[in-house]
Amino acid sequence: MNLDKETGISMMKINENLDEGPVCNQYTLKISEKMNSEELSEKLSLLAAEKILDILDNIYDDSIKFIDQDHSKATYAKKIQKVEGKIDWNENADKIIGKINGLYPFPGAFFIYNGERYKILKAEKSYTKGKAGNIISEDFEICCGEGSLKVLTIQREGKRVQQISEFLLGTQIKKGVNIG
Repeated sequence: MNLDKETGISMMKINENLDEGPVCNQYTLKISEKMNSEELSEKLSLLAAEKILDILDNIYDDSIKFIDQDHSKATYAKKIQKVEGKIDWNENADKIIGKINGLYPFPGAFFIYNGERYKILKAEKSYTKGKAGNIISEDFEICCGEGSLKVLTIQREGKRVQQISEFLLGTQIKKGVNIG
């Protein structure tokens, strides 16, 4: 959600406090702007599974070095509330796509139109200008505060996930409508 370019994992020794043990290794992973949190979680899990065997070998060989963490640099990740997924079309397109990718699959990034909730599951950046919240093309391109985005996958409340081409066949949300 913060549009970070990389993340990673740390291998640490467990102690009495949560995430406060000494660290022996850290591994970074690049985050592509098209990657959602589910895909990122899977990549981090695979990285951890791959590296844990090396760590165990180093522990067995007694060749591992643990270093205490600098607790002054620690940050706390608060629980994400469902309401944080509501899209503000006045924000720039990058930030909205960050929200869509960061909150996938749950709680999801959404907008409300005519009292119904629509969850955007996948979108890509585009560069058309217009009033924030306006649908500006037949392909469900939406203007943002800066830039625009093209919705690729959407889910109407209580319905199944649809590719945008299928969604457009049965929706009343057409070009010219403001969903803000």
